[in-house]
Amino acid sequence: MNRRAVLKSTYAQFLFLMSGADHDQMDRMRAYVTNMCAGWDVEQVKAIVGETLHDIVNPLVFAEAAELIADHKLCGRDVVMVSASGEEIVAPIARALGATHAMATRMVVEDGKYTGEIAFYCYGEGKVAAIRELAAREGYALEHCYAYSDSTTDLPMLEVVGHPSVVNPDRALRKEAAARGWPVLNFSNPVSLRDRIPAPSGAAMATTAAVGVSALAAGALTYSLLRRFAF
Repeated sequence: MNRRAVLKSTYAQFLFLMSGADHDQMDRMRAYVTNMCAGWDVEQVKAIVGETLHDIVNPLVFAEAAELIADHKLCGRDVVMVSASGEEIVAPIARALGATHAMATRMVVEDGKYTGEIAFYCYGEGKVAAIRELAAREGYALEHCYAYSDSTTDLPMLEVVGHPSVVNPDRALRKEAAARGWPVLNFSNPVSLRDRIPAPSGAAMATTAAVGVSALAAGALTYSLLRRFAF
């Protein structure tokens, strides 16, 4: 296999592992990816991600999630995808889902290559910091905002908004939701996201214009807005 094929395969495996990681696994994956990507060319990785979304990864989204996003937008609310995954994978999926903004983990880049260091880790309290910064910049009142997740690792994000909901929660989060009186949503109808992501053509994807000023709908990539990555 040539270097490009190895890189493509390795990155696809990383995306798969990230999709179902718990707290300890996320910490291990963070250490792993800093070593794995050091020296990678940023533009090459972006090109590989574009290929991966179509040729290797078949993202599935719950139909209920897509409808929820549409409902929020009809109400004049901005929709924000917040994820611990890299911005290279989060941004195109967020655009495909019609999100207004995307916040994700960012790597340090020097001379067009990843150094292997993480500039911003969008996880746990890091998500909260990113949400607060965006809210201040865009004028969102967090007490009127919405957030969705399936994992206890996102408790800080759920706690910072006025309207938290849990989606297909793990056992620990279900217990927390019951204790706090949070709504529990059950999504069960996965549909392919493939048709929502334009095939690579060299042209930039259309960017959804920001709508509304009143609320933020923040969801964790995979297992909340996205069901899983299937290979």
